[in-house]
Order: sequence, then structure tokens, then C-alpha cells
Amino acid sequence: MKNSNRAVQAVCVAAALMVLGACATKSDVTAPKATPTAIAPTPMPMPMPMPMPMPAATMTLSSAQEVPPNPSTATGQSTIAVGADKTVTGSVRVTGMAPTMAHIHEAVQGANGPVIVPFVKTAENTFAPAPGARLTDAQYASYLAGKLYVNVHSATYPGGEVRVQLMPAK
Repeated sequence: MKNSNRAVQAVCVAAALMVLGACATKSDVTAPKATPTAIAPTPMPMPMPMPMPMPAATMTLSSAQEVPPNPSTATGQSTIAVGADKTVTGSVRVTGMAPTMAHIHEAVQGANGPVIVPFVKTAENTFAPAPGARLTDAQYASYLAGKLYVNVHSATYPGGEVRVQLMPAK
């Protein structure tokens, strides 16, 4: 019985090899040849890197920097940053005054200029640029030249109680 089982197994193995060999030979003969295509597939686009904001240096606002200077003892801290993509981020916090509004103005140190980026009040004495605030190309050039300043106004000093000139990181 053992011999007949081995004989059956041997026949099955031989038949399987013949079938596999025939299939391989047949498919080799009849398989269509691949031809190169003239149109290459479109590569997947690389994700665009998000521009990193410039690191925000803490700068001190004072009444002595106002034009004209005033006798207020109020002070402030600015962490306003302008990114390479011209976005404006950060905040301004003041102490010793009751602020009414804050903005970025365009003018050289020692001069007053127009508001270019209004801020929103985010806390009792804190302001920040609105989400998505961005400089124009001309305003960004002024920023790089040191011609922008942060100004915080009050009812006592409606033209501005404390100020600091924005200086780009070097």
C-alpha cells in the first residue's frame, strides 16, 4: 500500500510539473510585449513648505519714542513679527495706561505716518494683528528698511501714548 501511495504521489508531481511547464512556455510565447509610452505619468506634486515666521524679538514701547514725546510713564512689550511671506503675527501688551487701539504705522523713526495694519484687542491691555494680516510688497520693503512702527493709543494721548520702531531681524 505504501508503494502504491508513493507511485500516485510521483505521478501527481510529474503531472503538476508538466502542467506548470506548459503554462510557462505558453505564456512566454503568447504574452504581448510591453511598449514604451510617449506620455510619462504626471508625478505627484511636492507639498509646498510653509513659510516660517521670523522669530519675534521682544521690543519695548515707550512714550519717549512717540512723536512728539509725551510724559506718560506707560510702557509696553511688542512681539510683532513679519514673516518672509509678509504675514504679521505676534502681540503688543501695555501697562500703566488704558489703551483704546493699536496699529502698525508706516514712517521713519521720528516721524508719524498712516495706519497700515490695525490690531484687534485680545485682552484688557493686549492687542494683536487680525488673523491673516499681511503687508503689501511696498510695506514689506518699508519694514526691511526700518520704516514701520507699532503705536498704542489712549484717550489721554489719542495720537499715541507709547511706540516702538519695528526692526527686522538681521
